[in-house]
Amino acid sequence: MPSRKITFEGHDGHQLAARLDLPDGSVQAHALFAHCFTCGKDIAAARRIAQQLSIGGIAVLRFDFTGLGHSEGEFANTTFTSNVEDLRRAARWMAGQDMAPDMLIGHSLGGAAMLAAAPDIAAARAVVTIGAPHDPGHVTQHFKPEISRIKSEGQAMVKLGERTVPIGRDFVEDVAGQKIDAAIRDSRKALLILHAPRDEVVGIDNAARIFEAALHPKSFVTLDDADHLLSRADDAEYAADVISSWAARYLDLKPAPPPPGAPEGITRVSEADPGGFLQDIAVGERHQLVADEPEAYGGTNRGPSPYGLLAAGLGACTSMTIRMYARRKGWPLEHVSVDVSHDKVHAQDAAPGSDERADRFTRAIRLEGPLKADQRARLLEIADRCPVHRTLERSSQIVTTLVGD
Repeated sequence: MPSRKITFEGHDGHQLAARLDLPDGSVQAHALFAHCFTCGKDIAAARRIAQQLSIGGIAVLRFDFTGLGHSEGEFANTTFTSNVEDLRRAARWMAGQDMAPDMLIGHSLGGAAMLAAAPDIAAARAVVTIGAPHDPGHVTQHFKPEISRIKSEGQAMVKLGERTVPIGRDFVEDVAGQKIDAAIRDSRKALLILHAPRDEVVGIDNAARIFEAALHPKSFVTLDDADHLLSRADDAEYAADVISSWAARYLDLKPAPPPPGAPEGITRVSEADPGGFLQDIAVGERHQLVADEPEAYGGTNRGPSPYGLLAAGLGACTSMTIRMYARRKGWPLEHVSVDVSHDKVHAQDAAPGSDERADRFTRAIRLEGPLKADQRARLLEIADRCPVHRTLERSSQIVTTLVGD
């Protein structure tokens, strides 16, 4: 996905560093992403979610809060309130660039901040939280032993996970007084809550309280055994897929017309995991899927293989062609299913002893309904008129069998 590095002014005048991830094709909507407490815009989960949304035509702005990552300012001088204001300013910057956010996404404390900011971001129609606390003050539980020192000395260095950051007195006092129920209720936006039952950083009960405070439409999806940061690639992938599918229901996504000569649009394949084989596939402006390889071949098996997709194309085209013919004839065909398998065989025209191989697709077609014998035979003939079949048979063998009732 193409991306642009940008900066905009934060709550205290410092420049905040951001990345705008853009679709390869037309932009159909915009989203604003808020990262987790002390994390940054480039955390793996944020990158994966932004990548998946961009495939669906949604541009995503993710930025480092004041004093974190590449943003200016001192993190010790920030508060929950200042983070919320940074979000408002990010939304205003986007609106000023004619890309007002249609969707707001927040991870962990960034999710709570996004819920607090949502009522003031009028253009947004949907909000997503990932592992968000219902009580922003919950974050202080992770450095409770240092709170007295922070209050007495003004600030202290606190170790959170693998990072050591300065936490100031103003942050502790500010976050302790935050209540976001009213903001959740008043946002008037569709809400998706993603949370893992085994989240050891922010308990699942927080998701329940956010859900109770929200008005409909609201949805909750469990992230199963994911950790708080969605550090495993498949967990981030799952969250990205859920958000992408859910967003299509609430955002007015208007795909651009297909290019001349390509009535179905362009099929674009983008590498999702440089360390493996996972591929993101966008078919035109509307459809998204993934391809991968089985674990035995070094993949993660999170999607069909390229040959699996090819077999799916042959099976789908075969079924559609049979249905179209039976519908036109008025025949009592009740259901069609096609099983397709692929393997390599010795080419018939290969020289004896040659290792040359040819592709063979085997189709097993099931036709259900009170069809006559001659109708079933005719539909089997029609299967060979499937356009994908004709394309493949020019260089491949396609063996078709008809399975009995």
